[in-house]
Amino acid sequence: MDLHMNSTKRLTNGVEMPRIGLGVYKMTEPDIALQAISTALDSGYRHIDTASLYNNEKEVGEAVRNSNVNRDEIFITTKVWNEDQGYDQTLKAFEKSLKLLGMDYVDLYLTHWPVAETFVDTYRAIERLYEEKLIRATGVSNHHQHHLEAIASKANVAPMVNQIECHPRLTQFDLREYCAENGIAVTSWSPLARGGLLNEPTLKRISGKYDKSPAQIIVRWHLQHDLIVIPKSVTPNRIIENLDVFDFELSFEDMKNIDALNLNERTGADPDNFSFKF
Repeated sequence: MDLHMNSTKRLTNGVEMPRIGLGVYKMTEPDIALQAISTALDSGYRHIDTASLYNNEKEVGEAVRNSNVNRDEIFITTKVWNEDQGYDQTLKAFEKSLKLLGMDYVDLYLTHWPVAETFVDTYRAIERLYEEKLIRATGVSNHHQHHLEAIASKANVAPMVNQIECHPRLTQFDLREYCAENGIAVTSWSPLARGGLLNEPTLKRISGKYDKSPAQIIVRWHLQHDLIVIPKSVTPNRIIENLDVFDFELSFEDMKNIDALNLNERTGADPDNFSFKF
């Protein structure tokens, strides 16, 4: 796989999705969010991942407009929150997100969590937004295989992306394999396990071998597994560092050693055991 800063993942409808993006979860201070997103765009990021829950869609839109990058060169992902799910409610939630972003369209719109009573109808609404060309790609987040199968039984257009918690302590191999077999691209959220892996001995040893930080090693591990990755940081030098992962390649042995760190250990909730309220 030829990976470089502008590498993209081609979705099933031909849309090119940047393989690395900036996650903006918990960036609730407007000035901090604007600075982080602006730093990312200036550094070469072309993918910003937000959600209605994050309360910073307005800042995402502002940062994009203030940048020197054309809107059509930036891939914007946002999500419908659990309390806004259902067919009609999702359409209304999208309209609100679009207004806050100050945009004419969104590149990717996701169901944030699979609320049992509504996730199929929520995805039906996402399909409609796609048919109306208000979004360029359809997707879901935090969906297990059985959720994806329930959607597939009703959908005219299969989800193109599934965003899931994924990192060396939670490799999600079986779910990733199912998604690959069904043409669903996978995006890793919490790709650094919320920083919990940065002092892990195996990763520190490998980082010394390549003269890279443990965070860079983990980001590269995601990319070499054909995963889209959205590391989150508000610190300018870390934002830049997380993108500086295209001048080396992890060996097969090192990839396997990182894979072996899996403990099926989550930093967030299991989609099958979650109250869906924050």
